[in-house]
Amino acid sequence: MFIPSFNITNKILNNIAKIEAAEEVIRHAPLLPLWEKEFKQDAIVRAVYHGTHLEGNLLQKNDAKDLLEGKEVIGRPRDIQEIINYRKVIEFIDEEAKRNIDKITEQLIKKLHRIIVEKILPSDQAGEYRLKQVIIRNSLTGEVTFRPPPAVEVPFLIREFLYWLNRQTKEILHPVLKAGIAHHELVRIHPFIDGNGRVARVLATLILFLGGYDIRRFFSLEEYYDKDAASYYQNLQKASSGDLTSWLEYFTFGAAVEFERIKDKILRLSKDVKLKERFGGQQIYLTEREIKIIEYIQSVGYLQNQSFSQLFPNLSEDTVLRDIKNLVKKGILKKVGSTKSARYVMV
Repeated sequence: MFIPSFNITNKILNNIAKIEAAEEVIRHAPLLPLWEKEFKQDAIVRAVYHGTHLEGNLLQKNDAKDLLEGKEVIGRPRDIQEIINYRKVIEFIDEEAKRNIDKITEQLIKKLHRIIVEKILPSDQAGEYRLKQVIIRNSLTGEVTFRPPPAVEVPFLIREFLYWLNRQTKEILHPVLKAGIAHHELVRIHPFIDGNGRVARVLATLILFLGGYDIRRFFSLEEYYDKDAASYYQNLQKASSGDLTSWLEYFTFGAAVEFERIKDKILRLSKDVKLKERFGGQQIYLTEREIKIIEYIQSVGYLQNQSFSQLFPNLSEDTVLRDIKNLVKKGILKKVGSTKSARYVMV
């Protein structure tokens, strides 16, 4: 029977406390409609780009963004297909979370894999457990770093794992720890010939969604892993000894970093207390350019005419000034000074 071995350390407790605090702020933040949309779109781009880059995808972040927006991108066919598939699988788990499914099944895991490897693996390998032994090597040294269980054991190991997973309610195990354990166990079993890391990361995200830690679909754990891929793989490998403690410290720290980053951005933007009080807690409509102006001012502290071209290189000064005047009328910005050196600041 699958029973994960780990200790709840002070690091894990501190990380979860930070996650809880950030989640509370994010959940209750009164977001403007366009900001809500922008945050979700940004999270998808980051998840798709970093989730595939981590596995060797050569496309740049702007390429991934363009591809998701339906623009033509030049690149290796596999790289382009991986981006398309990762977006599809994120949309799929979003729908599954909205349905509030009550268990993770083999069929679901196989479905995740089919979406992730569509048009990449042969159809007889998509959504099907591997039939041969695989080994994981260091790409630089060629050294064998991990030898997953024999193929014949995969179905049994998956069923044992899912039996344990579906019994872990919020009262028994914190959803963040549940997601971290699931992430590692899928990588350890390595049930498929390819795409196991992507399946593991997507499954962990779905478990967070179902556990109430969706933070409005604004987060991407993939970015944290991709920023130091060597550390990500080293921490996964450490846990192959059977003790998941160090992996869960790493996993919860990554989630805390991402949740706090989003919380801080929200506090800089839409949880501006003055804005909220001025409009009686009601949402107001801002255009994307107006949002960009506010973001700039809340980051730098002010905006001057000479910075218009830096902020909007393709717009005339008169166009930017019209947007600023609209924000002044709405009581969000005010002008300090009356010459060309005048500054626009938050009220």
